[in-house]
Amino acid sequence: MGKERPDNVVYSNEEGYNASLLSYSTNVGAPVIRVDDVVSWKSRGITNVNKELELKFNELKAQYESLMKEYEWNELVYSARFAFEPVIGEIYHLYRGDDGIHFLSLIAPSEWNKEHIGTFKLNSDKKWVVME
Repeated sequence: MGKERPDNVVYSNEEGYNASLLSYSTNVGAPVIRVDDVVSWKSRGITNVNKELELKFNELKAQYESLMKEYEWNELVYSARFAFEPVIGEIYHLYRGDDGIHFLSLIAPSEWNKEHIGTFKLNSDKKWVVME
């Protein structure tokens, strides 16, 4: 029993002899077609993306923590006792009174002997900014 066609001839029942129409070489001397090893490329990509995402996450985490500190300071100052309307741009001092209640004052910590909590400046957004 002989073969109808040689092994090195490209033939399909649907297309017939179609070697000249294919996008790759089909003769015996053609280079071997190999699938590229993309595992290492994927690993490098995953590593790079994970590093970038971790960096962005850490930046967002730092921003969140800073925002929460600002919120807590503003909550503390706004809940303090004061009998005047604070002026934007002025510096104020937060103290703990003898009764344990916080109060806001213009008097600097060096001018009297009260428990000083922090020094703040009121900005144009009505946000209390901690002065270091």
